[in-house]
Order: sequence, then C-alpha cells, then structure tokens
Amino acid sequence: MNKPIRVLLIEDQVLTCIGIKTILTADSNFEIVGTAGNTTQGLDLFRQTLPDVTLLSLRLPDSCAIDSLKDFFEILPKAKIIILAAHAGDAEISRSLQRGASGYLLKDASANELIKAVRTVNAGKKFIPANVASVLSENLGSETLTVREQKILEKIVTGLSNKEIALNLDITENTVKTHVKNILAKLQVSDRTAAATSAIKRGIVRVDF
Repeated sequence: MNKPIRVLLIEDQVLTCIGIKTILTADSNFEIVGTAGNTTQGLDLFRQTLPDVTLLSLRLPDSCAIDSLKDFFEILPKAKIIILAAHAGDAEISRSLQRGASGYLLKDASANELIKAVRTVNAGKKFIPANVASVLSENLGSETLTVREQKILEKIVTGLSNKEIALNLDITENTVKTHVKNILAKLQVSDRTAAATSAIKRGIVRVDF
C-alpha cells in the first residue's frame, strides 16, 4: 500500500486553513504533518517533519513567501513548495517560480484542484492552473523594471510627488521624470494612478496592510 503524501500547511487565515485540512484529511492518500500560522513556526515544523509537499501562504504576518523560499531550500534543497495566494499577480507568480516554488494555487481553488496540485508537485512536476497561467501569459514579454525604476514605482504607489521622490532618493527631479516616463511605457499605462494600480494588481509592488 502506498504511503500517504505528507503535507505541511503554513497559512494564517483560519478558514482557509480549516478548509484545506478538511479536504486533505478526508482522503487517506494525504497526511497533514503540521500546521503553522507564520514563517518562523513554519520553518521549525518544516525542519522537524521534512514534508513531501509544503503549502505556503504568499502573505504571512512575519514575511512574504517570495523572500522566505530560500530558507526552506537551505533546509531541504529539493523541497516541493506550492504557494497559496489570494489573487494572481504575474510578478509574484514569476518571482515565486524563479525562486524554486513548484506550484502556485489560488485560495479559492476547488477541492479537486487542491488535490491535483499536491499530487502533481509530489510527483516532481510543476503545477500552474489555467487561470494562473493566463495571468502570466497576459504580460509575457513585457519589459522588466530596473532597480531604480522599481524604487521610484514604490514611491509612486505611496503617493509621493516627483519632487518628493527626488529628495527621498537624492536625485534630480528631471531624472525622476525620465524614469516615470519609462515606467509608464513599460507598464503600458498613461498616468501615475494607473501605474500604481497596475503595480499593486500585478504584485510588482507589495502593499501590506
């Protein structure tokens, strides 16, 4: 008889956590080896249990999964991790996959899709559902922002003016204007408000409330 797939769940939203546990524990092919509500606890449990598959929330109280993925791989280089997210932002999806995640699943996924994701990743394959793949393809080929453009876009999202950004970054206002023009072109938007909206929606800039 095949051993059940050992799953670690790191998720701080109680209802989401209960839903996932209910779905997986109803199937004898899965075993929940632990649950955690933040990255620190999650890493401790991960180190103790070395699960077959880890379900890791994109946003946790103490970190973002994109930044913490490296910590899991330091413990287990071949770790199989599925990112759980409330919505699909192409920048966040891309970064997660680039940093080693095996899959990306939205929290409103069906029970069947959750089961399929865990089984697929456990088998050593990537799992990208159709709705997530669609978001990626929409922005395929779009230019990547430079480090300076990224910084300026972050300031735009917080509502700073060109003059305030210039003072904040110790550059001239004309330099800021040039960067803003390039940012608008790369994001394919016409103004700063649209740039901020696009940045948040696509996950290019993080906004933690």
